[in-house]
This record gives sequence, C-alpha cells and structure tokens, in this order.
Amino acid sequence: MNDTELITLLRSGDRGAYTEIYRRYKGILLIHAYKKLGDFEEAKDIVQETFSFLWKDRGEIPDTKNLAGFLYTVVRNKILNYIEHKKVESKYASSFIQFVADENHLTDFLIREKELVALIDKEINALPEKMKEVFVLSRKGNLSHKEIAEKLNISVFTVKNHIKSALKMLRPKFELLIMVGILLNLY
Repeated sequence: MNDTELITLLRSGDRGAYTEIYRRYKGILLIHAYKKLGDFEEAKDIVQETFSFLWKDRGEIPDTKNLAGFLYTVVRNKILNYIEHKKVESKYASSFIQFVADENHLTDFLIREKELVALIDKEINALPEKMKEVFVLSRKGNLSHKEIAEKLNISVFTVKNHIKSALKMLRPKFELLIMVGILLNLY
C-alpha cells in the first residue's frame, strides 16, 4: 500500500493502516529526533507523542502524498516545543536558584549582623556606668561633646576623657570582634 492509501484507511480508523505507518516510519523518525536532541530517551518520547497524535487526530490529517514529510514536520514541531519548554524550565530553575541563594545570603548576613551588634552592645554595657552613658550619647545619640556635657552637667574635658577611655577599653575587643567577623565571613 502506498502512503495515500494508508492515510485514507487511517482516517477511517483502520488499526492495520496505523500499524503499517508505525512500522514504516518509527525507525527513521527516531533517528531524526535523536540527531536533533542528542538524547535517545527524549527522542523516543517525541516519536511516541507523534504516533499518539497521529492516532488521536487521525480524522484531521490533511490530504498529502508525502506522509514522511508530514510526519517529519510533526516531529520537528514537537522537538521545537520540547526545546522551548526546556529553555523556559531552565530559566525558571536558574531564577529560583538565584533567588534562594540571594535570600539565604541576605538572611545569613542579617543574622550575623544581629549577632555582631549584640556582641558590641555587650562590650559597651560592660563599661563603667558614667563612661557608658557618655559613650552611648556620643556614638549612638550622635551628640557633640558640648551637648553631652550640658546634658549630664559635666565638663567637655570630662566628656572627652570618658570617650577616650571607652575607646581605649573597647578598641582591643572590637579588633578581636572584627577578626572573628572576618574569619566567619561577616565582612
């Protein structure tokens, strides 16, 4: 039987015609799909989808004298759809991986920053009470030496001495914290 006769019989639901078309074209379509995809399992799936489509939509098959050309076109379109789908999948997977990586990095950074701030606050709280008060007003309250002196009713010279002493006590501890931070990749 020629291809035109097979198509006519296939349209009427003849399983024998379908089996003959499958037998004739399965191998060459599989080789064609494999050459395009480079993956034998995916090529088998594409050919299987092609023959499923052929049977399911047998009544819609156009009149053609070139059944091989028609089948190659169906396989080509299925391959293009598959490749496009893989590109979209890859794009979304890559985007998701980047999002997760950025989110983890941000979360990790925020946790480490919070821990570092807690360590710094602990060291500041260990200062003598008046020195701590002056230092906090200077560094966290952003007050000038004169403003601190007026607020606490002490001299500007005393404010400077408290800050100088606080820095002298804290600097070695902060240097250690910075080194630990570097070792823990905080910076």
